[in-house]
Amino acid sequence: MNRDQRQTRSLFTNLKTRAAESGSEDLYIEGYFAVYGKETELWPGAFEEIAPGAFDGTLENDIRGLINHETRLVLGRLKSGTLELKSDETGLWGKVKINPNDTDAMNLYERVKRGDVDQCSFGFNILAEETDWRDDGTVKWILKEIDLHEVSVCTFPAYEATGVGIQERKSEVTQHHERQRHQRKQQLKARLDK
Repeated sequence: MNRDQRQTRSLFTNLKTRAAESGSEDLYIEGYFAVYGKETELWPGAFEEIAPGAFDGTLENDIRGLINHETRLVLGRLKSGTLELKSDETGLWGKVKINPNDTDAMNLYERVKRGDVDQCSFGFNILAEETDWRDDGTVKWILKEIDLHEVSVCTFPAYEATGVGIQERKSEVTQHHERQRHQRKQQLKARLDK
């Protein structure tokens, strides 16, 4: 798997809207952008899981909050203080302060509030992972360390269509199965030659 390839993953979550309690008119979208220890099926027989703490080394990055991974639709940013992210025992929690003068942000806020949009995703690079080739023929990747670039509130999250990332994962599985098949052939040939 090419570690330089930017990946996206998504989550069916419970995003919520919230108005500030302090009497101000601040509006927020908040919820978990990723959950630790939850096995997700990428395709039949291939699974992925995020290890607890996988985001811990990346939360000092200048991460953006986006709409549908669109870089032109910025909801918030860590550097400006309009995006807050923290890693806890559940996963990567985030809160975006909505700009009331941004019609895209306000429209999204209302869609989340009504329940029309309730999913999220994140864009990242894999820094460290473990691969578990299981005896039943399935495979599971455990993401140990992630370099996070962005979190997105999404209409259609990208997990099922992660593009190159999934194609590379499938290629890795195919290569593994080819190596296993070749190894079995060699072992059978060695037994027959005896």
